[in-house]
Amino acid sequence: MKVLFAAAEVFPFVKVGGLADVAYALPKELVKQGVDIRVVLPFHTKMAQEFKDEMVDVTQFTVDVGWRKQFCGVKSLVRDGVTFYFMDNLYYFDRPNVYGDYDDAERYAFFSMAVCEMMEKIDFIPDWLHVNDWHTGIVPLLLADKYHWIEAYRGIRTVLTIHNLQFQGIYSPRVLEELLGIGMQTWHEDGIKYYENVNFMKGAIQYADRITTVSPSYAQEIQTPLYGERLDGLLRANAWKLTGILNGIDQELNDPASDPLIPNHFTKADMSGKAANKAAMQERLGLPVRVDVPLIIMVSRLTHQKGCHLVEESLDALLQKDIQIAILGKGEAGFEESYRFFEHVYPEKMSANIDFDIGFAQQLYAAGDMLLMPSWFEPCGIAQLIAMRYGTLPVVHETGGLKDTVQPFNQYTREGTGFSFHNYEAGVFRNILESAIALYEAQPTIWKQLVTQAMDKDFSWKVSAEKYKGIYEEH
Repeated sequence: MKVLFAAAEVFPFVKVGGLADVAYALPKELVKQGVDIRVVLPFHTKMAQEFKDEMVDVTQFTVDVGWRKQFCGVKSLVRDGVTFYFMDNLYYFDRPNVYGDYDDAERYAFFSMAVCEMMEKIDFIPDWLHVNDWHTGIVPLLLADKYHWIEAYRGIRTVLTIHNLQFQGIYSPRVLEELLGIGMQTWHEDGIKYYENVNFMKGAIQYADRITTVSPSYAQEIQTPLYGERLDGLLRANAWKLTGILNGIDQELNDPASDPLIPNHFTKADMSGKAANKAAMQERLGLPVRVDVPLIIMVSRLTHQKGCHLVEESLDALLQKDIQIAILGKGEAGFEESYRFFEHVYPEKMSANIDFDIGFAQQLYAAGDMLLMPSWFEPCGIAQLIAMRYGTLPVVHETGGLKDTVQPFNQYTREGTGFSFHNYEAGVFRNILESAIALYEAQPTIWKQLVTQAMDKDFSWKVSAEKYKGIYEEH
């Protein structure tokens, strides 16, 4: 079984969001399960020098981007049994940003065509080409329309994974001819046409043989007008090839017993290291070092989608209580300023860290008592999985992967791994958080039981990888 996995970002080489984690951990697990899976990504020059030093040059060729011939070098390295290919073009990828530049359509059109043309040149023709989000979503259409004449490619099947439907790659129809060189024959309602534009994600949904999303609930939600981002009808029509497969986390990297990024290691049998991490974090943040007060953390992009407005509206009431809140993240300026204001007003209770640092994030997971994750929608979510692994109980909105991974506390049976709310309102969120704070203060034995239950959960990639392997084995 041969698979080529194409993504715009892959940890640890370059990471913007959860896609990077999936693009590393899933292939790593599939290799263990006997799949010959290789990963291809752009050679983003911002990656660390240590990775560049490991790479070897494989080949080079030119790609026609409209009327221009663009150089493409292929470099590779092997990590954890997976071969990674890097598509080198300084004009497109010698940038500080992975996404968000004015010419993203051209950059990722080049990358998608380069992926298609590379396969023959390195003599790796996969059974399945696995594309991710809109950046590589044009590949299934290219294989059907532009490269169908290559005999060796005719047996390749494609699977699209939707990590976040909100980002779709919507551009003028001129890109078809001027960038992709394919004319207008796919620009129709059953193709890539989207109102008067082209939509790379729509093209991917139409042309891929199979579609997956990163949680079962998200697969259902995106078929509704509320979460479907104006593609819900298309997704309902293609529901026969759509499956939700829950993301995992790399449990070797995220292990409180051995994580090199945290100061004190711990296990569910011996939580003394967790207490030491909490004290160290309180000291680092300039908060009073106290065992009895709950340390409530939030590690997130500071956006409306992540529910930052619910937190903002609740802070004044919450900070009247004997609690501590530590926020780590960057995002919308309004939230950054607002959280800094609350830190200024409540310096003994609130710490706003407008930054993002993976080591700092891991230390917060290892120190906290609760994690706030009141996202409006969350295709899967990684933070809640890491938090539970580190004995920090999530408080989440019942949506997408949050609903699929966090079992809400049941006061009668004492089952649960966290706390959740359904109605998306600040008052409802605050009520559930206040009940969690009350449980922490009044019922330490039950709290410890919930922490143990959360740490017992298996969120490794093993089960999810088996489901992807099942898709690859279809004929």
